[in-house]
Amino acid sequence: MGQLRKVNRQVALARLAAENLARITLDFDGSVLSTGRFAEGTAVGFNKKKKGQRSYYPLFCTIAQTGQVFDVWHRPGNVHDSNGARDFILDCIRALRAVLPRVVVEVRMDNAFFSDDIVSLLEQEGVEFTISVPFERFAELKGLVEGRKRWNRITGGCGYFEAQWKPKSWGGKQRFLFIRTSNRRQYKGPVQLDMFIPYEYGYDFKVIVTNKTTKAKNILAYHNGRGAQEGIFAELKSQTQMGYIPSFRQAGNQVFTLAAIFAHNISREMQMMANEKQRTTTDRRAPLWIFEQLDTIRRKLIQRAGRLTRPQGSLTLTMSANSAVKSELLHYLDAMKSAA
Repeated sequence: MGQLRKVNRQVALARLAAENLARITLDFDGSVLSTGRFAEGTAVGFNKKKKGQRSYYPLFCTIAQTGQVFDVWHRPGNVHDSNGARDFILDCIRALRAVLPRVVVEVRMDNAFFSDDIVSLLEQEGVEFTISVPFERFAELKGLVEGRKRWNRITGGCGYFEAQWKPKSWGGKQRFLFIRTSNRRQYKGPVQLDMFIPYEYGYDFKVIVTNKTTKAKNILAYHNGRGAQEGIFAELKSQTQMGYIPSFRQAGNQVFTLAAIFAHNISREMQMMANEKQRTTTDRRAPLWIFEQLDTIRRKLIQRAGRLTRPQGSLTLTMSANSAVKSELLHYLDAMKSAA
């Protein structure tokens, strides 16, 4: 299994090395893979959509700039997000730096990874990071939010303030950003025929810990960009069937998951090989290419009627005349031939 993971990393690293990027953004999060039957290595854990079902809960590392999966750590479904995360994070960072020693590495995580151990690790490795804070667990943070009278403006309806703070068990203080966003909430009282009654205006709050030194507006945009990882998970499950558990044996299911990741990564690699970058680096770290989903590529290039024939001994693919299909197919073939 380790060799398959290594091959997957090599595909992603080869593309990153070819692009010579100044900074690379890694997102870490888990995703539930459910099964309605028993499979080796599964367990009953938190499952928002299918409560009580057995599942795996692999931890993923994805690359924001290419939309690829850099690595995956297989785990049963009853573990916490942070289970085994420290070693996995360190392994990913060092594998990246082994090939690209001068690149600036950035990391984004949700509040499950909020700990002194993870923050200290990232600082020791010289990694820039933002991590969501489960601030409802800390009465002192709640007091800072409730006692705040003046909020600095980021955009209309969004404000912030920041503080150097640390939980009592931590070794040193960090930069904490407190974000307040106005939110229209449904009014729960009796509905009146009055355009102002059905909604009331309140606020949503979140806290981010970071070692970045840029403006709060840029840090918020950067951290919010981690939502793109959910899009990668959705595509993996809908386009490569990663959410399917085909075997009773754990090894077989791990290979199937890695095969789904290979299909996703190679489809992205093919598009990056054939097309120039359409974006520069944005605050949200959106992918540098505008990708088509794998199902679209299947329908456009693979699921087409044709025949393989040998006129004059030369193997030839014969298809119905369609200039658009011919142009796109030759475009990809020429790109792959040039890269070979």
